[in-house]
This record gives sequence, structure tokens and C-alpha cells, in this order.
Amino acid sequence: MGKDAAQEGAIESHLQEQRRFPPSAAFAQRAAVDPAQETRLRRRAAEEPDAFWAEVAGQLQWDRPFRRVREGTFPDARWFADGTLNAAVNCVDRHLQGPRRNKAAILWEGEDGSRATLTYLQLHEQVSRAANVLRERGVDAGDRVVLYLPLIPEAVVAMLACARIGAIHSVVFGGFSATALRERIADAGAVAVITADGGYRRGGVVPLKANVDVALSEGCPSVRDVLVVRRTGAPLSLVEGRDRWWHEALAEVPRTCQPVSRNAEDPLFILYTSGTTGRPKGIVHCTGGYLAWVAATTAWVFDLRDDDTYWCTADIGWITGHSYVVYGPLALGATVLLYEGAPDFPDRDRVWGLVARHQVTVLYTAPTAIRAFMKWGPAHPARHDRSSLRLLGTVGEPINPEAWSWYHSVIGNGRCPIVDTWWQTETGGILISPLPGVTTTVPGSATTPLPGISTAIVDSAGRDVQQGEGGLLVITQPWPSLARGIWGDRERFLQTYFSRIRGVYLTGDGARIDAEGYHWVMGRVDDVINVSGHRLGTAEIESALVAHPSVAEAAVVGTPHELTGEAVAAFVTLKADVEVPDRDALLQELSDQVVHQIGALARPCEIHLTEGLPKTRSGKIMRRLLRDLAAGRQVQGDTSTLEDRAVLERLREQEERPGSD
Repeated sequence: MGKDAAQEGAIESHLQEQRRFPPSAAFAQRAAVDPAQETRLRRRAAEEPDAFWAEVAGQLQWDRPFRRVREGTFPDARWFADGTLNAAVNCVDRHLQGPRRNKAAILWEGEDGSRATLTYLQLHEQVSRAANVLRERGVDAGDRVVLYLPLIPEAVVAMLACARIGAIHSVVFGGFSATALRERIADAGAVAVITADGGYRRGGVVPLKANVDVALSEGCPSVRDVLVVRRTGAPLSLVEGRDRWWHEALAEVPRTCQPVSRNAEDPLFILYTSGTTGRPKGIVHCTGGYLAWVAATTAWVFDLRDDDTYWCTADIGWITGHSYVVYGPLALGATVLLYEGAPDFPDRDRVWGLVARHQVTVLYTAPTAIRAFMKWGPAHPARHDRSSLRLLGTVGEPINPEAWSWYHSVIGNGRCPIVDTWWQTETGGILISPLPGVTTTVPGSATTPLPGISTAIVDSAGRDVQQGEGGLLVITQPWPSLARGIWGDRERFLQTYFSRIRGVYLTGDGARIDAEGYHWVMGRVDDVINVSGHRLGTAEIESALVAHPSVAEAAVVGTPHELTGEAVAAFVTLKADVEVPDRDALLQELSDQVVHQIGALARPCEIHLTEGLPKTRSGKIMRRLLRDLAAGRQVQGDTSTLEDRAVLERLREQEERPGSD
């Protein structure tokens, strides 16, 4: 292609978006961060970084105040390391001295219609009792406790109980198999497991305790104790001397528990990333820097007020649930909604019924969920009052402009700001996002880094690419909530994030920065498709497909091609009300749509119409499975995180049928 060395490794970018949505004057007047405050924060972060970060951490309650802000740099930066604090105290105890004492901390609804409310005072008692049970069973500071639970209040209680006594919790998502659970228990060397008799999902019962029994029977000698929450009433057996009912154990211990003061750099939790093969990758987050950043970003990005009801739809088995269901919102004294079940059970309007019933004001969900809502059609949200909503958020993957616009116009009725957030398990908290009272938003862009965060787009050699050109997204300066390592494997941590380009954190995502300084995340670098030397990001091609009025969702992967090296293969899901009288004509329209918005180089060589896409329970499309299918290979690797295995089976059958798309 004749590119010079400075352009080597660049990802080509062609998709453009002209629409702009400035914040409303009414919202900006009451926003947690207004333009003057944003200017002050950014100036202080640039000119007085230690003072800026001290201000961020100063919002927490410290047992021993820190005097040193940051020591060292990538990959070994330490933050507030001479200070001590307790995360549970910051999320619960400090709210008991004023009116928040009797404020709802958790509103919960089960898939079966069960409901519960915990005030901050009630949460404090439950956390203290659970902490006493763990302490009574010999769990000490630094010990690891695995939580394998449905999304019920006891899951939050268990996390905070571990934090209260300095134990390190590791939440394993309830959708994982017994084998995946065993691997994570063994890797962490957990001494205890907290589980439930089961959890509800689409009307069925997930056999959590049975999975724990299988996992422990296959070799987890470190586990001494199992606590079991009664949720479904499913029959089970308790192993004498090891297993005990949660409710019975909590009833027998005091309602107060002295918290353990932890060093800011002490680990708070281990979280294993999904979709791994081989040895699980346990991301370790510390106490002080992590908690300071998630509290600050919750306040800045979600603009939380004391009268808000906040709903992040993520499960606590993922980092979004840790940071923006539990630690960030509770550190601010917010009211948090938890919902146990599937968004379409028993009907596809379940989410909007919850919004109306609980008067949700701030909703934070995934692009894949939004595209599912699009597919199901606007009639479902229209059945319910959504006037309580004042702010919408999105997380998990780049959101295509069409889905962003639908979210804005249909769900928010054109009046709710949208915060499109970019971050990762490893970053701990949000790094790139609009500030809703300040930032003019653009559909599909996460906009700009938050105050204190410094980014760059570079080529494979670490050199800055030209403005508007795609490359590798890196973070150039340390920040407090970055993961401190991979549990038991420092070399893997260094190799994955810091060895390829020295002196920066390598995110693994491709992105570009436009003339306004806005960031456009283009998908994982692993998903970049090289067509005749043109390196194309999957997110832009997917956005072009979803811009077609018939399309609800699309996933694009590269597939081997004898002439171009790689070619574009697309898997497309249509909206529920779309009829296809002429399949070939629709496929041609979709192909032409990509050419129109990006160019002929991105034209798909094949387009598969499918009822659904293979996703994890966190909503991420498992593109590696689609790559195998498109290439005619047997599907490889771990599939334990799949939300619905039937989707994969239907895709396999479709690929095997003669004349399939």
C-alpha cells in the first residue's frame, strides 16, 4: 500500500457522525460537575496532579490519613500507600450518622416477583452479622472467600462482609459451570464459599449449591466452609462440618462487628475475567485507589443525588457490578436497584415495568441489551411510564450510533443525556465518558477522558498516529484504580499490559481521536480485519449494518480469503417486526449499506441472517466463536460463559445447511 513507517499498524476509519447533542440548560444547572468545575478539575489534574488525586481520595473516610499520594509509575505505581481505611465502613457505616441511616440502600426484586428493601441501618446489621460468621469460622484478613450467588441482597452483604474483616472476595458469576468455578476456587486458594440453593433465570432454577458440591468434589482442599443462602427452596444436602445455612449462622452472632483497618494497597478483591482458556486470569484490585476512583466517577458521570433511584443492570459477577452496583454507589449513599432475572422474563417489557415501579432515575446498561430492546420493538417500553428517568448510560462494548439514537429517542424521549462509558475490568473504573452537565455528546463516541486520565492513540511501535487515524488505545499516566496484578502471576500481568509498548498501559482496544478530541473505540485489536492491507475495525462495519432500518444487531469478524488474505463476514439479527419477502434483495441492501457508509473495501463477502448472536451473560458478543463458524472450523476454546447455548447450536446448523447465507 506504500504506507510509511509512521502509519504502520494504523486502523483505517471511515464512518462519520454529524449529529451533536449539547447538555440541556436545565440539567446543567443542577449537575454535579458544571463547566466551571470541569475546568478546575482538568487544570488541577494537569498542573497539580498530587493535589488533584489527594482531592479525589479525600472524599473517603480514612482511619489513618495518607500523606503520600503516588509512588512510582507503570507498572508499579502505588497510591495513598501510607493511609489506612475500610471499604465496608466507607460504603455503610459513614452513612449512619445522618438522614441516610433510614434511607433505602438496596431495593431488590427477584425474577419470581419477590421483593425486599434494606436501609443503610439494616445493611449495616446484615454486613456485621455476616462478617462475624466469617470471623467465627476462622476467616482472617487476607484470606480469599469465593461468592457464587444469584443477584440477591445477600450477594452485596457478602462482599461487604469480606471487606469488613479484610478478607479478599472473589465473586464468580452464577452462570459459570462447576468446572469453571473449581478452577477459580483453586487458583485463589479460597478458604470458604458463599452460595445459594439456587437462583432463578427465565423461570428455571440454576443449581448453584449442586455446582459447588461438584466443584469441591473435584479437588479444592483449601475450602473449609460453605455458607448457603436459602433462595429457591430447592432440595439439597449439607455436608456435615463444612456446610451451614446462611440465615441460621447469622441469627447466632452479634449484630455489630469491629472493622479491620486495611492499608490502601491491600487487595480488596480478585475478579476472574470471562472467556479465558487455560489458567484463569484473576485481576487484583486494591482498597484505597480503587474505592476512591469508583466513588469519584460515580459522582461525576452518573450525577447521583440523594433522591435518585439508580439501576445498573449488570450482575455483580462482572466488574461493572463491583464498581457501579456496589462500591461506587454505596460509597455515595445512593439507593441501588437490584434485579435477579432475565430482562425478557416473563415478558419483554420486564425492564420497563421495573423502571416504572421503582421510579428509576438513572439507568446504566449494555449496548447489547439496548439492541435487544430495539429488536423487540418500541411497543414494550411504551406500555410503562418512564418519566422518572433523567440520565441514561451504556457500558460493555462500543455502542453503534443507531442504537445510541434509539436509546435516546425511544427510552429517554429525547430529554435524557446519555453517558457512553469506556473502561475495562483491569481499569477498575470509567476512564472515558461524557460529563452529563458539560459534554456535547455524539452518537457512538465515548467522547473524552475524565479529569486525571491521559490517553494516546499509537501504532504498533508506540508512535502517535495522525489525527483521525485508528491505532492502539493506551493510557500514558498512572491512575489509582488500575489493577495491581494478576493473582499469582506477575509475569503474565507485565506481558499482557506493559511489555509490548513500554511506559504505557496497553488497553488492547483500537480507537481513533477526531478533530474535536473525541474518542471512538473501534473494538478489540484482536478483532481488526486486514483486507488487502487495509486494517478495518469491526465496530465501524457493525455500525454501518445496524444503520439499516431492518437491523437490530450485527457482529462482524474476519474470515480467511484466498485473494484478499482476510474478508469481512457479517452475522445480522433483524428487528422483530421485519418481514423479508426477498432475502437476496435484503442481503444486497445490507452489503450496499456498508459500501455507502465505509467504502467498497469493507463490503462483506458473506452475510448471515440469524435469530441471535452468541453472547456472554454480561452481554458481550463472543466473536471468536463466530470466526470459527465463518471459517468452517470446529468451535474452539471455553464456552462456559455463553448466555444461551442454543444460539450457538442454531448457528452451527445454519452453517451446515447447503445454500445457507
